[in-house]
Amino acid sequence: MSVPATEIRPLSPAEIETLVGWAGDEGWNPGLADASAFHAADPEGFLGCFVNGVLAAGISAVAYGEDFGFIGLYICHPHYRGKGYGRQVWDAAMAHLEGRTIGLDGVPEQQANYASMGFKPTYQTFRWSGRVTMPSPSPTAPSASTIKVRTATPDLLPAIGAFDRRFFPAERSSFLTEWLSVPRETFLATTAAGIAGYAVLRRCLVGHKLGPLFAIDSDAADALLDACLQRIGADELQIDVPEAQAEFSNRLARLGFTRGFATRRMYRGLAPAVNQSGVYGVTTLELG
Repeated sequence: MSVPATEIRPLSPAEIETLVGWAGDEGWNPGLADASAFHAADPEGFLGCFVNGVLAAGISAVAYGEDFGFIGLYICHPHYRGKGYGRQVWDAAMAHLEGRTIGLDGVPEQQANYASMGFKPTYQTFRWSGRVTMPSPSPTAPSASTIKVRTATPDLLPAIGAFDRRFFPAERSSFLTEWLSVPRETFLATTAAGIAGYAVLRRCLVGHKLGPLFAIDSDAADALLDACLQRIGADELQIDVPEAQAEFSNRLARLGFTRGFATRRMYRGLAPAVNQSGVYGVTTLELG
């Protein structure tokens, strides 16, 4: 019996589309236009293991700036599981991010495995899902004159990028240029003092996802949530919320959202210092 020929290499944009499609098959509910934005984050950071020229396993290992990276989209096609191809692509991802702090969002059944490779757990994130026909205002919602929410325009990208850097471990302008573009929709909350928060809404295989949702306080977060709910009507919305956001999670529950699966943010290396209190919704579980 001949030994299969294997190759590890970066994925093309079309091959990233294939990997994102596998994520859909796994029930991860990716966005309908995620692949192009993912590619922009790090064109060399999506790796595949090919067996006799066929993609068998893939992973994202996105390098941000000089010191941070993030692992996601770690999938082996069912036909090739149990043959070591997943480990090969994992090792290639670790090599691509060598020397950086590396983050990932681990599902419970894999956390012990990641811990054995030097990843330390920090906080949990919960997936909240729901449909709201007419969202009621937050009990503590500010008057309309205090916080204004509007759709962001391209000229605001530099200001949003600077705001984003307060809540994400590294500068990511290449990614944001795509992520804040159509077909996704970006909402900006402002006060007299400037930007108070922003949120990105995108259509997915099922309903919509909201991420990131970064805000200076719960009032701004609630205003952005309301704007997104009003935009999608009775469609389903999903958002991945860090466990520390208890007040925001309670409001989701009051609106009829249900809490689903949990992941745990884990880091290999020194955990980055960010304003975690302002993270109401994670950008994506695939890219951090």
